[in-house]
Amino acid sequence: MKNQKRIRDYGVEIGTLKTGELNAITDVAGVTVGHVTLSGGNIQTGVTAIKPHQGDLFHEKLIASCHIINGFGKTMGTIQLAELGVLETPIVLTNTLNVGTAANAVIEYMLEKNDDIGRTTGTVNPIVGECNDMFLNDVRGRFVKEEHVRRALDETSEEFEEGAVGAGRGMLCYSLKGGIGSASRMVELTNASYTIGVLVLSNFGMLSDLTVRGNPIGKELKKQTLQSLEEQDKGSIMIVVATDLPVSERQLNRILKRSVTGLSRTGSIITNGSGEIVLGFSTANKIPHNKPPQALTIETIHEEDIDDAFRAVGEATEEAVLNSLITAEAVVGRDGNSRPALKELLEKFNLTL
Repeated sequence: MKNQKRIRDYGVEIGTLKTGELNAITDVAGVTVGHVTLSGGNIQTGVTAIKPHQGDLFHEKLIASCHIINGFGKTMGTIQLAELGVLETPIVLTNTLNVGTAANAVIEYMLEKNDDIGRTTGTVNPIVGECNDMFLNDVRGRFVKEEHVRRALDETSEEFEEGAVGAGRGMLCYSLKGGIGSASRMVELTNASYTIGVLVLSNFGMLSDLTVRGNPIGKELKKQTLQSLEEQDKGSIMIVVATDLPVSERQLNRILKRSVTGLSRTGSIITNGSGEIVLGFSTANKIPHNKPPQALTIETIHEEDIDDAFRAVGEATEEAVLNSLITAEAVVGRDGNSRPALKELLEKFNLTL
């Protein structure tokens, strides 16, 4: 992905399931990701956009769900998402105080593409997720503008950068530089092969808790840095799960819940001040906005086929978090605040994962 050195390039292979071709959320056909990164002095922020499919998402909705692991967050659109179980807009990620701006931009984007919204049919439910980047970014400046969100939406692609880019520009993870990370896993059923992809916006955790495939590397890094990097965990993580697995909203919700297994294997204890929120969708079934004359037929897997999906989402979440760390660059931001990159510390102290 964009020629970046990812966690597998360090000899770290997570789990047992096969990855997709890109080992990213965009291994799910039709899914694309775009970033706009704002960087300079006190401005260290941005926006990341995820398009679930390339058609008319308002009129061809996707089965979707959300799960709150710890609700210290300010997402938008999740109430209707949980109630109706469908997604009708792209998903946009940004910082906490730019949620409103992002929502306005998504609404405008959808209005331009759908003349019937608010005229002959209902309104639209924008989905926006956030994390707080105030340590490195002057979050009060609200630097993300609607044109930045629109550009991210207009410039999505299958291959994209990870680390300190887009919404991840100012984020911290395990007291180091965090941000955007992604991974995928293949689920083999008797009749077909399916993909589960994950994208994370990582902004959580304390250095001493960081664990890589069972190796408590964070404790060694804390010792080497004389504890100077340790921060109280007041961050968050947004986890976005995409799949082409045919599932009901209920089954999808069960899968989203298992993302916590991967999160915990990296060392997270889900602290009080950290918001862990999972959004997910399946591209297998399209739900028409306009009521058809006949009842809908929804294809779903049998419940006994769901365990591999549970394993897949955990593995992909774990690897996505580690990719967000290992691809990130060191950043100096607001008032000279800084966070080093994991890869730089490994080299400096001659440590291996």
